[in-house]
Amino acid sequence: MHHQIIQGDALAVLSTIPAGTAGLVIADPPYCSGGRTPTERRTQSARCKYVSGDARHKLADFPGDTRDQRSYTLWITMILLECLRASHDGASCLVFTDWRQLPATSDALQAAGWTWRGIIPWRKPINRPTRDGFRRECEYVLWGSHGQPHRHAQPIYLPGVVEGSQPRGHQRQHITQKPVDVLRQLIQICPEGGTVLDPFAGSGSAGVAARLEARGYIGIELTEHYADVARQRLTEAGT
Repeated sequence: MHHQIIQGDALAVLSTIPAGTAGLVIADPPYCSGGRTPTERRTQSARCKYVSGDARHKLADFPGDTRDQRSYTLWITMILLECLRASHDGASCLVFTDWRQLPATSDALQAAGWTWRGIIPWRKPINRPTRDGFRRECEYVLWGSHGQPHRHAQPIYLPGVVEGSQPRGHQRQHITQKPVDVLRQLIQICPEGGTVLDPFAGSGSAGVAARLEARGYIGIELTEHYADVARQRLTEAGT
């Protein structure tokens, strides 16, 4: 089974992926969110927005998180359009987002041609309180399909909510790293033996999950540092 990390810009690399390759797209794009104001969201680095001060020197930054709302919507639409072309009929698309970008991301998913199937809340037990308000306890996974969703030979029934907190301490290797256990649950929607296409590989958590769930994996990562980390983790997951 094939597993690889390709370093490069997602739009450029996706255009080289043969049509019909993927049984699942799992996309964790830069949210272009965070910050206290629209100006901060557009001008602060990802590390400033998403990492506490005492940990900022330990995690490498990444680009692409400062798009304004209109350019983000257009950009993610183009990404998801290329992902649709690279996926076969029945493939699913799962896109991570936060509450700020949920409307834009749902618009992009549908504009790109995916059939929107629902939203899976991702609950984070370790989360940020809000004084006199509600905790920042959830992010979201938008589910779309390429036509009718794939029918598994043995029916599967996946949860409507997933739960897990970001890795902490030395286990955290990326600023916005997703939990492998959460990704393993999501990846089960991919046909058995199918290929997971990940246009924003980061530190390779989805690749690790795909390997553990006996799926192929093609990950694309712009930042050289994180592409190297992802390759190492993918190799270790196979040993």
